[in-house]
Amino acid sequence: MAFSGTYELESQENYDEFLEAIGFSNAKTDFKVITEVLQEGDDFTWSQIIPNWTLTNKFTLGKECELESMLRSKFVTTVTMEGGKIIIPFPQYHFTAEISGDKLIMLCTTSGEKGVTMKRINKRI
Repeated sequence: MAFSGTYELESQENYDEFLEAIGFSNAKTDFKVITEVLQEGDDFTWSQIIPNWTLTNKFTLGKECELESMLRSKFVTTVTMEGGKIIIPFPQYHFTAEISGDKLIMLCTTSGEKGVTMKRINKRI
């Protein structure tokens, strides 16, 4: 499947500003985040991994599910796919992910006048 794979963070923009905007400044790390995605049709297992910390969410496109945010809070949402992009409305930000060549590109955008968009480009490993 298109998203299945293991990806390593290659570059990012507005990381510090994004963490500050969501009130999670103490989570700053210099580790390269590893993202593991297993896609079986519309079913996904999505993991973010750094040493001593892993966050794994499972979801099915178009079905309501319970996810956990990087703040470790649980919430209920529906994950969708539009134009090849995965879209997840988190409580504090809007998340999209797409595959471009061998890259996984993720955007996290906070709302409001001073909205911040963090962009992460991950290379397949």
